[in-house]
Amino acid sequence: MKNRAKFSIWYFLSILGGMLFLEVLFFSGPNVKELSYNAFKDSIDVNRVEQVVISDEKIYGKISKLVIDTTRVTSPEVQSDSTKASKNSLWKINPEGKAAPWRIDYEKRKEDLGRQFFVIKLEDPDLIRALQNKNIEYKGVIENDWLGNFFSNWLLPFGLLFVIWAFLMRKMGKGSGMGGGGNNYLNVGKSKAKIYAADAEHLYNFDDVAGCDEAKQELTEVVDFLKNSDKYTALGAKIPKGILLVGPPGTGKTLLAKAVAGEAGVHFYTLSGSDFVEMFVGVGAARVRDLFTQAKTKAPCIIFIDELDAIGKSRSSNGMSGNDERENTLNQLLVEMDGFAAESTVIVLGATNRPEILDKALLRPGRFDRQVQVDRPDLKGRLMILKVHGSKIKMSEDVDLKEIAAQTAGFVGADLANLCNEAALLAAREGKTEVHHINFLDAFERVVAGLEKKNAVINDTEKKTVAYHEAGHAIVGHFTKGADPVRKVSIVPRGSGALGYVLQAPTEDRFLMSKDELLGKIKGLLGGRAAEEIIFGDISTGASNDLEKVASIVSSMLTVYGMSETLPNLSLQKEGQSNYLGNGGGSIRRSEELEKQIDKESLEIIAKCYEETKQFLRDHHDQLEKLAQILLKKEILDEKDVIEILGPRTV
Repeated sequence: MKNRAKFSIWYFLSILGGMLFLEVLFFSGPNVKELSYNAFKDSIDVNRVEQVVISDEKIYGKISKLVIDTTRVTSPEVQSDSTKASKNSLWKINPEGKAAPWRIDYEKRKEDLGRQFFVIKLEDPDLIRALQNKNIEYKGVIENDWLGNFFSNWLLPFGLLFVIWAFLMRKMGKGSGMGGGGNNYLNVGKSKAKIYAADAEHLYNFDDVAGCDEAKQELTEVVDFLKNSDKYTALGAKIPKGILLVGPPGTGKTLLAKAVAGEAGVHFYTLSGSDFVEMFVGVGAARVRDLFTQAKTKAPCIIFIDELDAIGKSRSSNGMSGNDERENTLNQLLVEMDGFAAESTVIVLGATNRPEILDKALLRPGRFDRQVQVDRPDLKGRLMILKVHGSKIKMSEDVDLKEIAAQTAGFVGADLANLCNEAALLAAREGKTEVHHINFLDAFERVVAGLEKKNAVINDTEKKTVAYHEAGHAIVGHFTKGADPVRKVSIVPRGSGALGYVLQAPTEDRFLMSKDELLGKIKGLLGGRAAEEIIFGDISTGASNDLEKVASIVSSMLTVYGMSETLPNLSLQKEGQSNYLGNGGGSIRRSEELEKQIDKESLEIIAKCYEETKQFLRDHHDQLEKLAQILLKKEILDEKDVIEILGPRTV
């Protein structure tokens, strides 16, 4: 690509200087002096004007004898005869017949001989008669300085406007990235995709991606097609035109797309769905066209559209669409994907965590033919991810990645990468040369519960309340079926706003849970408030987060899992709600009567679990007191301490 000429203000100054030089050279003539009209008429009377040219606005003339100094002599002496004048004065009889002295400077006469002058034209009907009486040559002209007018009235103003426009366009075009995007409004319809060459260092391969073996296996076929397309076309097989990567945030969808391009060794176009939509109408569709035009010239290649739901959201069916521009962009994307030739080796990869809102036309065969699930990693997958990220930091031999993988159930790849980084930061802060196992545990607590506030001061009453509250959680969780094992109990305030917490983590991955186990989780969450009521006869605001979780579990039991006794086997969740974002998705519209039944049973379940939890803590009152008192002294208890105080876990 040729380098663009850089604009400089010196270019503009040079052009302006050149135009001024031409103005002086061609349009400024000899030194012309302006005379007043009365001085001009007096010069005619004394025969000092040689010739006159009369134009529309001015009168030009040439003085060939003298130039008069029009300063009137103010001396009170009045000369009655011209012979009485001094040799430096000339006498003139004025129209009134009186002698009026006009002084002529003979010292200046030589330098003013032959000088030209001009006079602003006035309406004077006697001028022509005066010129004829003095036999002065005169003529009239129509001024037509078209070249000067062209430069001054057209070329110069428009030249200035063009320079200012070019300067502003360059300012707006700064920062435009690959593909002609950026903020340059001249390229507003150009694709904003970043392009990685086949040998780009930024791309990855499948060895850099761990914890999603099934997804990698699905995408290996795409890589093989890009490398050996003849093997498939010879059999009449067609590779999917589009592949949609679906999964929760942070599971590695973007990383997988880059790994496909790196493994295949082809050009890789990457951009977000929001990059298509702009404030100008028609820009989104234009960018889609430009993207696919570029991709076809670089085939075989991969187009990766991250956050596809930004432009692929389902179109309105009631004619009340609120974003026609987005729909136009989606329509153009559908057309372009249909327009691929059968032998085309351009593959579109999309990624989203909201597949339920995508337009059905986008998911039909011939467009995004396949959906590849990139789900949260299991225990084996988390261990592999920790090994990948752990290889980039200097770890001590005491680090047990298996134990860390077991404690981090529910973590995605991004969470595990952040965990390794936090552990390295903590080790560096402590001045260690290696990252130890304790650093990983501290990093896990920091990620889950927030930064520890060791200097926070709380009064003794609140500290005692927190101790019994957390002891109640720990005892119920330790002995209740379905609750996760207690890993740590702390009454040290954390940055998340918690004055204390109980860390519970499963020992294995669970994919199914029974109703009794869900009720056990509810009891474990209610254990803190129940302990407060038993010990102090009152309750505090410390259980607000626990109650939110309880309400969420009960709602899911009755409206999603069909575990209601009055409304058995009824799910009110809409079809296709993936709930990858953890916001509950959508639900079927309920009648008022149905709402009342659900609310009534929810209250009954919570009330029953709370009463059973209080009775359980009354039965274990001695253990509750012992654990709370030790917690007040030590502030932090680990899993071994809990087992030593409460005995082995029997459920």
